[in-house]
Amino acid sequence: MDFKEYIRVIPDFPQPGIRFKDITTLLKDGPAYRAAIAAMQEMVSGMKIDLVAGPEARGFVIGAPLALALGVGFVPIRKSGKLPGETIEAAYDLEYGKDRLAMHKDAIQPGQKVLIADDLLATGGTISTTINLIKQLGGEIAGAAFLIELGYLNGRDKLEGIEVKSLVTY
Repeated sequence: MDFKEYIRVIPDFPQPGIRFKDITTLLKDGPAYRAAIAAMQEMVSGMKIDLVAGPEARGFVIGAPLALALGVGFVPIRKSGKLPGETIEAAYDLEYGKDRLAMHKDAIQPGQKVLIADDLLATGGTISTTINLIKQLGGEIAGAAFLIELGYLNGRDKLEGIEVKSLVTY
């Protein structure tokens, strides 16, 4: 299946010169969404995975169903101030600004192998921060899986030593 057919490209959003990859058109098509998660499951099938972690918010719509398909738990990585329990946090640069990510201190046990799943690998800032949070808790990075990779932004370069899998590359 050519998943690019289900991804809408919106020019000049959120600012001029950006060609935003909108996955809502894929998500609303049940068979295409299911096929994308199944393809991602197949893509990571050789990895040893105890948990899937996904950064807010689109990482939830990719990571949670992928965790379900793999039969493992899901760890949400949220924006600062959104989790009710004791958390760890880290600041990071976005493509268009700055933000902070947080996760529960008890989300990952030392030695657990964690697959990071998200909708998009762009510059790698969000995923690098996610990796740092997981490692702070003693988790091991099993790999990273993305629905889309913007290869021209070289985000993969920030993930040196991490096995990176992408379903669609622009």
